[in-house]
Amino acid sequence: MTTSAASPHTMNTYGRLPVALSHGRGLRVWDTDGKCYLDALAGIAVNTLGHAHPKLTPALQDQIGKIIHSCNYYHIPNQEALAAKLVELSGMTNVFFCNSGLEANEAALKLARKFGHNKGIEKPEIVVYEKAFHGRSLATLAATGNEKIKEGFGPMMEGFIRVPVNDIEALKKATQGNPNVAAVFFETIQGEGGIQPMFAQYLKEVRQLCDEHDWLLMIDEVQCGMGRTGKWFAHQWAGIVPDVMPLAKGLGSGVPIGAVVAGPKAAHIFQPGNHGTTFGGNPLAMRAGVETIRIMEEDGLLENAAKVGAHLRAALQRELGDLPGVKEIRGQGLMLGIELTRPCGALMQRALDAGLLLSVTADSVIRLVPPLIITPEEADEVVAILAPLVKTFLAEPV
Repeated sequence: MTTSAASPHTMNTYGRLPVALSHGRGLRVWDTDGKCYLDALAGIAVNTLGHAHPKLTPALQDQIGKIIHSCNYYHIPNQEALAAKLVELSGMTNVFFCNSGLEANEAALKLARKFGHNKGIEKPEIVVYEKAFHGRSLATLAATGNEKIKEGFGPMMEGFIRVPVNDIEALKKATQGNPNVAAVFFETIQGEGGIQPMFAQYLKEVRQLCDEHDWLLMIDEVQCGMGRTGKWFAHQWAGIVPDVMPLAKGLGSGVPIGAVVAGPKAAHIFQPGNHGTTFGGNPLAMRAGVETIRIMEEDGLLENAAKVGAHLRAALQRELGDLPGVKEIRGQGLMLGIELTRPCGALMQRALDAGLLLSVTADSVIRLVPPLIITPEEADEVVAILAPLVKTFLAEPV
């Protein structure tokens, strides 16, 4: 353990690995002892442009030298610029800015409730999914499908109907004859749930069902959005447009940011006094968002995510796909999961020791969400480090 890899004065909320990162460049980071690591985690799908990007860094330095925060009493030009760009990319209407994925999801839940109340529903209900993860506030925790992280925080907020993924009949059955349903809320690809994708046909069927019943279709793109799958937003592979879309993580390349993008049905639900934020939409975060998208477009990072993602998945399939103990390799673009037949949390430390940053989610799924700047050669490096670790792990007695 490095001398700086201890945090005795911070709350014990994380099972931290015994390392402290000092700096990074591109896809590589160094710890305070000078050891180098290949970053296949990107701060959990956050560092879209990797570390110390030569275009992003001077832009943020420029902004810090001008104004960091002003508050929403005043117009913030880059807030409008980023909103206009997100509207263009999504085909939606307008945007509310906040600071994180949790805040974006919380705002979406408030939109759904207000939408229901505006229709005369006294107790609006929202359909959510098994294995979903939307955050750790009381509302987003209630929407989340992981019972383990809810322990000790009851009673849970009411107003949620839970259904399994990719089962349209289950959704119809759970909502049949219920006049209180206001919205359906899900991740296109569940991140914490183990890189579980919603199928394109299912997405189309849910869109149709929401249209038939006048429900809001709310798609959480916090982890799978912002180019990670090879399109700006993962639901675009199905050719649909949601009514509400929370974003965060990769939108600011590491600067805290959240956004809720709304289509025509939800764009005017919030009026002055209904929702707000002190830090959300601040000039620094907005500059980070504007520059991130500009650089992504200039450098062709959507195409890169699709191409290198396919290369990485094929290499993983080749090395690990037929191995006893490997259940499935799945995902899209640069959001990939390798599901094993047993819990594999120990691989986080082993990968760290071998110079690779990754995570394990849903107990038995190795999650790879590298920066979108990754090259095919770096993808091959990831596989060269990871494959032997997985093979050794699976050869051990249970």
